Amino acid sequence: MRTPTHDDFSGGFDSSSSRPVFGPELGEFPNADQRRESAGEGDTKEMKTGTTTVGLKTDEGVVLATDMRASAGYMVASKDVQKVEEIHPTGALTIAGSVSAAQSLIRSLKAEVRLYESRRGENMSMQALSTLTANFLRSGAFLIVQPILGGVDDEGPHIYSIDPLGGTTEEEYTVTGSGSQYALGVLEQEYDEGLSIEEAKTVAARAIKSAVERDLASGNGINVAVVTEDGVEIDRYKEFTELL
Repeated sequence: MRTPTHDDFSGGFDSSSSRPVFGPELGEFPNADQRRESAGEGDTKEMKTGTTTVGLKTDEGVVLATDMRASAGYMVASKDVQKVEEIHPTGALTIAGSVSAAQSLIRSLKAEVRLYESRRGENMSMQALSTLTANFLRSGAFLIVQPILGGVDDEGPHIYSIDPLGGTTEEEYTVTGSGSQYALGVLEQEYDEGLSIEEAKTVAARAIKSAVERDLASGNGINVAVVTEDGVEIDRYKEFTELL
């Protein structure tokens, strides 16, 4: 597991290697302090994903999986939410937390990736994309979102766990959301670094299914994203039996 250094989030250049550390090209967000102070205030019926999301790394690529339920207070607001999105030609992001903030984060990341690739003529690395995502979250403009980033670049497959304040760790497998503890127990028992993509999909489905059976905020099916060097493929399943 890689623990990010201070330089990963400092912006500008890494003085030890002259390597550019990527930050948002659209500029800083205004009133970040006020946004942080007001986090959690307001309408308690805001739509949230509740959520169980998982990410697993394999030699062939990464598998990201989520449930499909959104809640508003104690009500199921939607039974068909896609909580994993392609944000890069070979990268995808899961979302847990506030729906509006997550949607805004995804739009901003897609725009930044296009700007980066247009200006530099190359694909953004997963390390740069994880730094960009963390910088957005640290700005205070997207509270409260806890994503998992998965993707493939020249160095191979990567899974990053990113907390709502921008703390980032690279993992073999990880979970987020209200059903995390149930899903993590399955991953602890069944994950193996030698898993194939198809085997990883089955393990991910078992992890999500375990959470759905115990967590009221998770349910209504499963989204599965497979990310390889060839791109991102996202499928939706209403029944877990299709994957088990």
